[in-house]
Amino acid sequence: MVEKSDKRFLNSEGWNTYGIYLTFIILTGLILFFDFQIPLGVAIDVLYIIVVWISFWSSRKSFTIIVAVVCSVLTIGSAFFQPIVPEMWKVVFNRCLALFAIWITTLLGLQRKLSEEKREKALREREKALEETRILRGLLPICASCKKIRDDQGYWTQMEGYIRDHSEADFSHGICPECAKKLYPEIYK
Repeated sequence: MVEKSDKRFLNSEGWNTYGIYLTFIILTGLILFFDFQIPLGVAIDVLYIIVVWISFWSSRKSFTIIVAVVCSVLTIGSAFFQPIVPEMWKVVFNRCLALFAIWITTLLGLQRKLSEEKREKALREREKALEETRILRGLLPICASCKKIRDDQGYWTQMEGYIRDHSEADFSHGICPECAKKLYPEIYK
């Protein structure tokens, strides 16, 4: 159970925001450390997509973009601080592969997050509309003569009263032209 004072530190997914930031810093540091320890031609920088995945747990989309930019800068920048190897084309190819993986992961993840938000919004709107709408369904036994409706308990009530009690509709009465001619012929000559 989360204490009331702890709720302000939790984002909407329940993850501690500081925990996400700390995980980002630790993983990024570990990947950077291994990048400096492993020879330049190895594609260790592809592991930065793990950091990008973790950034999706944050409710802020801007955090994911910042993480992708930082990972891209570290991927490119770390190559300049290592000794040059004879087959430099492998280094460039692997770094480009890592950048491609980082940004494809970022774009697809943000697109998925956006579609999930749209879906959740549509569901909330649908639930709100369903709450506001009460619909009468099924067969209603109605008297052919007086137009009273029989309810579930077997009582006969006026149509207006039944509809008013079982929906959110109200009635205002008037007289149609045909009935007005029939009931008040002197006015309708």
